[in-house]
Amino acid sequence: MSVDKFNLLSFTGKMKTLHLSWMAFFITFMVWFNMAPLKGAIVDGVGLTLSEWKTLLIINVALTIPARVIIGALTDKFGPRLVYSSLLAICSIPCFAFALADSFTQLVIARFALGCIGAGFVVGIRMVSEWFPPKELGTAEGVYGGWGNFGSAAAAFTLPTLALLFGGEDGWRYAVAITGLMSLLFSVVYYKNTNDTPKGSTYFRPKNLGGLEVTSVKDFYFLLIMKTPMYLALALLNWKLSPQGVSLLSETVALVMYLGLALLYVYDCYATYKVNKDIFVNPVPEAHRYEFKQVAVLNILYFATFGSELAVVSMLPAFFAETFELSMATAGMLAGMYAFMNLMSRPGGGWLSDKFGRKKTLLILTAGLALGYWCLSLIDAAWPIWLAVVAVMACSFFVQSGEGAVFAAVPLIKRRLTGQIAGMTGAYGNVGAVVYLTVYSLVDTSTFFLVIACTAVLGFVTLLFMQEPKGTMTEVREDGSVELIEVT
Repeated sequence: MSVDKFNLLSFTGKMKTLHLSWMAFFITFMVWFNMAPLKGAIVDGVGLTLSEWKTLLIINVALTIPARVIIGALTDKFGPRLVYSSLLAICSIPCFAFALADSFTQLVIARFALGCIGAGFVVGIRMVSEWFPPKELGTAEGVYGGWGNFGSAAAAFTLPTLALLFGGEDGWRYAVAITGLMSLLFSVVYYKNTNDTPKGSTYFRPKNLGGLEVTSVKDFYFLLIMKTPMYLALALLNWKLSPQGVSLLSETVALVMYLGLALLYVYDCYATYKVNKDIFVNPVPEAHRYEFKQVAVLNILYFATFGSELAVVSMLPAFFAETFELSMATAGMLAGMYAFMNLMSRPGGGWLSDKFGRKKTLLILTAGLALGYWCLSLIDAAWPIWLAVVAVMACSFFVQSGEGAVFAAVPLIKRRLTGQIAGMTGAYGNVGAVVYLTVYSLVDTSTFFLVIACTAVLGFVTLLFMQEPKGTMTEVREDGSVELIEVT
């Protein structure tokens, strides 16, 4: 751990690593969300129908669910420096391909591949956890997540202007290509200016790459249960693309995809067993155990927090426009206040966790989350607009502070598995978005907000079973010696 003072104005030591990591995350989110602000130009330029556009929005998040799990495992094995740099460089290719596409099929292929860049977030979680002590970890992870997450808002603010500056029907292509160029160039910057750990520290790696390690037979079966929603979310996306949805896939292809997902789940379970088969014969020593329920609780909370954020950001402009009869430009600006809160709320949630404890902070923020969405369910045309905006911003504070508090706890479970745990928790955020957006397509807006509030209540109940991280976690160096890592 680097012991120099936590100073956001510094650009040396651990602070340099933090700043470079949130910048990398910022760029990944700019690239991931570079399509939505340019909707009109892309639809007109390529000649898309509304159905085709909605399909692109679905495709944009499809691969992120498995990608976060896979990238998390690769991060633990090969280190965040190499994985983040590689991800930035490789994903610039489909970004350039999207900018050059002149048909719906080409756009779909490029966008599907670009879903991988949404997994960049989990890489930085492991990187930051290596550089900051427990008393600063929540704040550092909050800054990383909050400032990096603002890349989506930055894309919305800047890319339409860039497209106009370039002008012509290809202006949007240049704007998209610039984000790809940023990603490619910063991959070099990140690789040359970061290290996986401070000098003299050990980077602990998992024993196997095939699946998440657990430390008891009970936790093995619990892990298999918690994997199921991720596959169901992918099946739901497949249904949306089938003839029952937007008809991008034929009935035969959709059935093949369902079968493929089922087989993949079976293989995943088998691979997880291969990694963990020793626990069925030899119990893991107490010092090396961790409780998988800690991971499960954080998964559920991120489902409710980040999942709802992605869903609400997608529908809020239209909600304001329809409820208060506003222009889309005005509605978009007001709705943007929800995402703008990320700059302070997510670091704030991490700081509160450092100051008052992980579990207590999460309990308070999750209760506020449930109350906030219940308030949003009451908004109608009779409300003053200013009051509706205040309610949205207050709810957003609890949502994004909750995200910060979740990832203040993730690195304190098992150091060598931090990338995989962060990957699974991050994937649950995307699962939440898929579920909530599906609910939104089936019910009215008030019921949509109430459903989110109910899942927050469920998260609050599961939180009661979480244990406050304390004491030390035990890791074994490559030479066989043991290191005790403080978590409080």
